Amino acid sequence: MVTRSQIAGGPELYGLLLGAIGASAVGCAFILPRLTARFGADGLVALGELGTAVTLVMLGFARGPVIAVLACIIAGASWIAAIANLNISAQVSLPDWVRGRGLAMYVTVFFGSMTLGSAIWGEAAGVLGLASAHFLAGAGALAAIPLTRRWKLQTGAAMDLTPSMDWPEPVLAATVAIDSGPVLVTVEYRVDAANREHFLRALSALARERRRDGAYDWGIFEDTAEVGRFLETFLVESWAEHLRQHQRVTKADRLIQNRVRHFLRSEPVVTHLISAEARSMTS
Repeated sequence: MVTRSQIAGGPELYGLLLGAIGASAVGCAFILPRLTARFGADGLVALGELGTAVTLVMLGFARGPVIAVLACIIAGASWIAAIANLNISAQVSLPDWVRGRGLAMYVTVFFGSMTLGSAIWGEAAGVLGLASAHFLAGAGALAAIPLTRRWKLQTGAAMDLTPSMDWPEPVLAATVAIDSGPVLVTVEYRVDAANREHFLRALSALARERRRDGAYDWGIFEDTAEVGRFLETFLVESWAEHLRQHQRVTKADRLIQNRVRHFLRSEPVVTHLISAEARSMTS
């Protein structure tokens, strides 16, 4: 659209602009590790966003091939700088067992947003004019830098997502069919009254871990007859799913569990119960 409407160019110029984007992206990829080491993942994505805003403004002003080519060079470097760090963050922020599904959702949202955004900005260009649409998009890109500053990218250094494998095997009185369920897991805690609020705050982070690993209908209950006695409960779809939970707990999750244990008077007591209607226990 820029090539045809603003610069009055043809297929040759359009190919040159696309080539400038690609060459710039490839060139930037060679120095990307050094840039990431200097600016960090968050800083480099912010620079990529800034470069994208500059690109959009330049394309809005472009009336000749020189400015357009320079804009595309900046666009290619900005694109690879941002997308590489976003992709790495998406991969390392997910544990092994859910990485495939998580990346599938990430790619779906990413390309879905590009498709929807293309349609929206195409309509905006038709209503406001091509240059105005570029300027407006550039302003949005600039605004996104401070608005997203508090959300940090995960680079893998802060969280150890390898399985901890420190949950003990459940004690069984008889054989349990693997597809039995649902399974009710209870964890009994005893906490000093002075630590009640600290314990409940720490437990809220543990609740997110339980749900993430496959639990549903999570709850925490306080004994009315005994001060400091709490009962955590959560349901899991099947016995097989609960056994998978043992493999999904990461070393980072263990830190959350240790924070909860810090406020306990004694070791928690874990109980496993299976729906009696399943008739899953055999002697």
